[in-house]
Amino acid sequence: MKKVVSLATLAAFLCLGLAATFVSAKDAAKEVTIKGTACCAKCELHKTEKCQAAVTVKEDGKDVVYYVTGPESKKLHSEICKSTKDNVSVTGVVTEKEGQKYIKASKIEG
Repeated sequence: MKKVVSLATLAAFLCLGLAATFVSAKDAAKEVTIKGTACCAKCELHKTEKCQAAVTVKEDGKDVVYYVTGPESKKLHSEICKSTKDNVSVTGVVTEKEGQKYIKASKIEG
């Protein structure tokens, strides 16, 4: 009987641990919306070797570049390569890698 209670207690703690992991993963993947000037990271900003959509946003008085990724980025890039577009809103999940910010766009307006 003691073994059954011990196993049940262990199973309950494991379930709680897994639930906490899923909640924190959900919070980490929260979508945000950024608004700024869209341009090509290669042609306009000279920051990449290949063409890529980017959005420059003012944060704390500084320009911050978000590289736009995902299928929606190709549509945006076709509009902004070799020119810029103001007041563009990009909604998606933001990640950071090697000091660069990326937003996997789920929605682009503007």
